[in-house]
Amino acid sequence: MKYFIKKLITLIITLLVISFLSFAAFSVIPGDAALSRLGKDATKEQLLALREEMGLTDPLPERYVRWLKGAVQGDFGESYRYEGITVQSLLEEPLFVTVLLSGIALLMILVFSIPLGIASARFSGKWLDVVTNQISQIIMAVPPFFLGMILTYVFGLTLHLFQPGKFISPRESFWKSVEYLIFPAVAIALPKIAMVVKFLRNSVLAQLSQDYVRTAFSKGNTSSGVLYGHVLKNAMIPVVTFLAMVIAEILAGSIVVEQVFSVPGIGRLLISSILNRDYPVVQAIVLYVTAVVVIINFVVDILYQLLDPRVRSV
Repeated sequence: MKYFIKKLITLIITLLVISFLSFAAFSVIPGDAALSRLGKDATKEQLLALREEMGLTDPLPERYVRWLKGAVQGDFGESYRYEGITVQSLLEEPLFVTVLLSGIALLMILVFSIPLGIASARFSGKWLDVVTNQISQIIMAVPPFFLGMILTYVFGLTLHLFQPGKFISPRESFWKSVEYLIFPAVAIALPKIAMVVKFLRNSVLAQLSQDYVRTAFSKGNTSSGVLYGHVLKNAMIPVVTFLAMVIAEILAGSIVVEQVFSVPGIGRLLISSILNRDYPVVQAIVLYVTAVVVIINFVVDILYQLLDPRVRSV
């Protein structure tokens, strides 16, 4: 219980520190939100009045506390770019699309990488291992955005399995959205699958050379019994860390892949908000990305405790 509380406190402190640093950074960088909304023809009096209305003339700590209170309740204020429109309303659909895309990609990674990694280690040196290693090496060398371009050309423009740039909102048709997101998810997932396969294979092979494996075989255990009953649990400990980084990276938003497939996720929203100096939207996205990374690390720490009780003493 003490271990859980310690990690939870660390999580909260990290979120607070990152949220303050990001809020302070966007408060001091060049750019005038009032000017961005009113345009260059606005008078000094109009700009000053709007700055006061938006709370931009208040001290930084006061603005941060006010923003943090709202953020805890899911209220990130109003957009600087679009008058009268809340940040939450701007984030709802892009965030859902990104999470949906990430979920499909993660499902692909888990379904394919773990069985392939185990099989590659189990049949090390045989044709299955050789083929898997070669294919993984090739896929890892291809950047996701280039892979996305290939998928768009082959499956979109040639085979017409989907129409590039014609994403259908989940509000209109959830399943058509999922159908369109399969191909961006493949572009995201394939390099990660290759990485996890190689990582898991090497981890399993390292465990198979340990003394406890020979002891398990001497007691009459079968190869499958040793692999799934003893080796895999220990081999998954470092793999969990790698998977956590992969999950955090995907959930944080695959900006380039979203641009290639014209997916209206948080990646596109982040870029447009930065260009338009819509800092409340940018701050909310930064907080989301931070929360994803920190929470996943927290979950991994708890999984470590389950996989290896020795972690509790650290």
